[in-house]
Amino acid sequence: ESSSKMAIAVAQSHHMFGLRPNISGNIGYLEEQTIVFPSGNQVVRFNIDQKQQRFIPGSDKSQGMTAIALSPNRRYVAIAEKGEKPTVTIYDMLHDQSKKRKTLSAPELQTSEFVSLAFSPDSKYLIAQGSRPEWMLVYWAWEKSKIMATMKTTNQSGQPVYQVLFVLLVFPASLLTPSAQQVSFNPQDNTQICVVGNHIFKLFRYAEGNLKPFGFQKMDLQNYLSHAWVSDERVVVGTDTGRLLLFENGELKTEFHAALPSGSNADTNSVSVSMIPEDTMSLTGSGLGSSQITSVVAYSKGFACAAGAGMVHLYEKTDEKDFYRKTRIVKVGFIVAPTALLFVKHMATCLIYTGITFCISGEGFLPFISRLKIIPPDHHSTDPTQAENQTILSLTVSPSEETLVAATDRSQLYSIALSSADLGEQASFEQLTHSFHSRGITGLDVCIRKPLIATCSVDQSVRIWNYETNSLELYKVFQEEAYSIALHPSGLYILVGFSDKLRLMNILIDDIRIFKELTIRGCRECAFSNGGHLFAAVHGNVIQIYSSTTFENVSNLKGHNGKVRAIAWSADDNKLISTGMDGAVYEWSAAAAKRVNEVVLKSCAYSGVTVSPSGKHTYAVGSDKSIKEITDSQQNPHWFETELSKLKKNRIKISLNGAIFDSGGVTLTQVVMSHSGRMLFCGTSNGALRSIKFPLTDVGEWLEHQAHAAQITKMKITYDDQYLVTVSEDACLMIWRVSDKEGRGVKHDREVPYAEEILITKSDLEEKVGKADMSHCQVEELKMENEYQLRLKDMNYNEKIKELTEKFIQEMEALKTKNQVLKTEKEKEVAKHEEELAEVVDKHSKDMQDLVLNNTCKLQPLQFKTHVESTNNQKLMLEYEKYQELQAKSQRMQEDYERQLQDADEGKEQALEELTEYYETKLQEKTTQLEQRQIEEDADREILDIKNKYERRLRDEIETNMRLKGESGIMRKKFNSLNKEIDSKNEEIKTMQQEKLKLENVIKSLEKDIHGLKKEIQERDETIQDKEKRIYDLKKKNQELEKFKFVLDYKIKELKKQIEPRENDIKAMKEQIQEMESELERFHKQNTQLELNIAELRQKLRATDKELHHERQRVRDSEAVSKRMKTDLHNCVGFLQDPKKLKECVKSVYETHVHDDAESTGVDKDIQKEYARQREHLERSVASLRKK
Repeated sequence: ESSSKMAIAVAQSHHMFGLRPNISGNIGYLEEQTIVFPSGNQVVRFNIDQKQQRFIPGSDKSQGMTAIALSPNRRYVAIAEKGEKPTVTIYDMLHDQSKKRKTLSAPELQTSEFVSLAFSPDSKYLIAQGSRPEWMLVYWAWEKSKIMATMKTTNQSGQPVYQVLFVLLVFPASLLTPSAQQVSFNPQDNTQICVVGNHIFKLFRYAEGNLKPFGFQKMDLQNYLSHAWVSDERVVVGTDTGRLLLFENGELKTEFHAALPSGSNADTNSVSVSMIPEDTMSLTGSGLGSSQITSVVAYSKGFACAAGAGMVHLYEKTDEKDFYRKTRIVKVGFIVAPTALLFVKHMATCLIYTGITFCISGEGFLPFISRLKIIPPDHHSTDPTQAENQTILSLTVSPSEETLVAATDRSQLYSIALSSADLGEQASFEQLTHSFHSRGITGLDVCIRKPLIATCSVDQSVRIWNYETNSLELYKVFQEEAYSIALHPSGLYILVGFSDKLRLMNILIDDIRIFKELTIRGCRECAFSNGGHLFAAVHGNVIQIYSSTTFENVSNLKGHNGKVRAIAWSADDNKLISTGMDGAVYEWSAAAAKRVNEVVLKSCAYSGVTVSPSGKHTYAVGSDKSIKEITDSQQNPHWFETELSKLKKNRIKISLNGAIFDSGGVTLTQVVMSHSGRMLFCGTSNGALRSIKFPLTDVGEWLEHQAHAAQITKMKITYDDQYLVTVSEDACLMIWRVSDKEGRGVKHDREVPYAEEILITKSDLEEKVGKADMSHCQVEELKMENEYQLRLKDMNYNEKIKELTEKFIQEMEALKTKNQVLKTEKEKEVAKHEEELAEVVDKHSKDMQDLVLNNTCKLQPLQFKTHVESTNNQKLMLEYEKYQELQAKSQRMQEDYERQLQDADEGKEQALEELTEYYETKLQEKTTQLEQRQIEEDADREILDIKNKYERRLRDEIETNMRLKGESGIMRKKFNSLNKEIDSKNEEIKTMQQEKLKLENVIKSLEKDIHGLKKEIQERDETIQDKEKRIYDLKKKNQELEKFKFVLDYKIKELKKQIEPRENDIKAMKEQIQEMESELERFHKQNTQLELNIAELRQKLRATDKELHHERQRVRDSEAVSKRMKTDLHNCVGFLQDPKKLKECVKSVYETHVHDDAESTGVDKDIQKEYARQREHLERSVASLRKK
């Protein structure tokens, strides 16, 4: 049954499903793939890729979490908890187990909770906003646990504060945006703080040990719900009317609606807005009217805000900082949001949207482009649009700004990739992890053959979870609330109790479908037997047991006077234990359908029960804050009376909060025992899990684990004792890994793995098979079409190759012609060069001749002068010398020119030789290339001709082959169909022949029958004739009898007249006899009553006789005692003269008589009281038996 060594089982948090939406800062990114969110009374670190969780449990004595903050360096998490005095606990997230660093408190505050938290940019300071009545803001140096300053943040009317914010100067990658409380940080200034609330917008600066307000201006205050800093001086604030306000250094610059309806302008005085309709499409019906701005988060490209039911608006600024120009058509999400413009200065741009174009003039302003994100509908619900009506309470952006995560008021987490919005793709939110319960969970069960958990909730949903993969397998939302749920051991069926009926459902591959309904209204408890052949359902204070195969009502167990709150099957399914509000614990026999044992304690309203594996021990918990162990003794058949009478002797052990020890006044709501019988767990009303030291002792011990934030409603242990599952009114489901102190679990045969079979209806299967066949046909058609397309492409490519070859041949011809042209040009250039050279030589010879003539012309006048003027010889000599010099000079010039001409001639000849060599080599190369190309072209032409010839033949052959294949396929199909038809016809012929033989046999038998019937008709005709003769004789006799009848009728009338008075007398006598019999019965009852009275009186007489005899004996005893005492006193009188002896004698008399009399008298009184009590009890029992 249980281990002889006492031990406390170990429970470790394994996985948790659920989200608490009412906590400020309830979603944040610790890393790119790790988010932090509250679930139950824990903070969960969830790795999105690996699907793993780590936990930060709440404090033991707290009343729940109220706010969470993540430091900018992503190392610390601050958790505010409610209590008599609120506390803030800071954890170091670098450790895997989230090491606790500091616990901060402010004893002087007159408040019970903090509504908002924020770390400073350097993570060294922390601010916390208290709640009513003071609404005090506390500024901590948290590493030193020192309060730096406090400030009352409310206005005179005491309106609540929703958010506290440090000024943000740079891109806030770590920004958190929870629902009604929000924090963000400035990496450069730890002294500036922003506070918003209902009619509150304040900026504070920490200086000289105080928080001082600044940037105040007079304006109409509104109910501010959320805000975010978009630069070091500007903050965007959202209101409950759907308006966004831009403040710069505390001064209101502009305000506008989050979603502008069609035909409206932005509220600004510095910018003119004109609207140009582009088509007839209107956005007035898009539902983008005024709605609450519940959350705002900033990122590098702009900011996002949650406005309206399930909608998030993204606002993006242009790339430049001071001057922006942008033109874009936005079509994102299900609805295209019109532009919302945030004007800071001026601008010059034009923004185009579907249906409307905004043209804005000006320069140097900050525009934002609005996109709309919408939560998708839930197709698992009967009303899929309900999911779209969720209110988004918190937003956060991942460190890389790739993902936006939203938390809603229905405890759901959604995400969207911001990159899809940047690319202009249609996008909508998707579930970040799984769909969670949004309201309290009322039912829980596990099965044996599959690792499944079934839950139902007040949110009208039924969900199937997998505790091996930590995932949601299936869920469905119904039109009404589900009260209870039971999962068949096979994991293929569930039993769900609704307000009108109890429904049996199949767990299909993609649906939960009803297949049987039972008329049990408001079934709060139901359970399958461990074998799955029976199930029990509670109907008020009656337990109905049904067969799981025939669904017949096997038996009804009646006995509870109040509502039944818990039922449990024993391991062998022979017993059913039930507890209820009437304080009764009943043990029923499932086979005999009767109550076997019972324990009633009317002062306790039971809420949970469990049975040991052997079925000998039952453990129950209830409103009296104790756990009771009820033991079934095989040696005592009167189990109820014995256990009740031995309550003071601890046959019923009260191990928690009972008479033996106190556990702090906590009510235990649920109890569960492992299948090994070595572990016992209890759930409490404050959401904690207790692991009880087992076996139970007079002084109990337990370990308490923080689990949920509300009452634990149900607990189950899996069949292999590896996991414990708890659910609570906080809509969270928690899976624990459990083991005893030695790390042992129940040893089951793990060679049999979990079942992988699933259910699917015949119609669904046929539909899927039909779809598969249709898909197969489509694939075949696509194959044929693809082959046809490939043939077409081959033909096209062949044509293209042909075109390219022709083009190549044309280009070669063009190159040949070009080469001929180049040759002719070269020849022309050579001829031209020779002509130019000849012209240069001729010109040079002419110049030489002109020079000689000039010199001779100058020489002739000088000779003439010598003959005429002899006197001028000296001048002539001088002139002659000049002539000689000029002649020498001209000779030198002529030599120089000749040398230059010779050099030029040599250079030209050399260049000409080089050019001729170059062009000759080129010409040779071209000629060789042309010859090779000509050869190649001829070969290519022949190859192409052969290729085209054979390709045409191949193409014709392929086409004919494909056509023949298609025709053969068609003929094959026709042949197969004809063979099938022939086979069917042959079978029909065979059947018709068989039917023909049968019909021929039938005809033969019918002919035999006809022959027999004809004979029979003849015989009957003969008998008819005989009968007619007999009838004639009988008619004659009948006439004679009628005459005799007439005579007898007359006699009968006469006799009746004589009988009537006698019958009246007989009737009167019978009535008299009945009256006498009733009187006799009454006398018999009186006699029996008198006999009972006589017997009772005789018993009393015997009792009085015994009492009288006892009294007489007592009198005789007392007389004898008095005589002995008189004699002793008489003997004592003889010692009057001797005082010592007299004293001793009196003392001996006292010791012998007086003490014994006191004792005997005391005993006699107790005996008399016990006798009177037993007598009264017997008299009452006799009286009750008489009444029955």
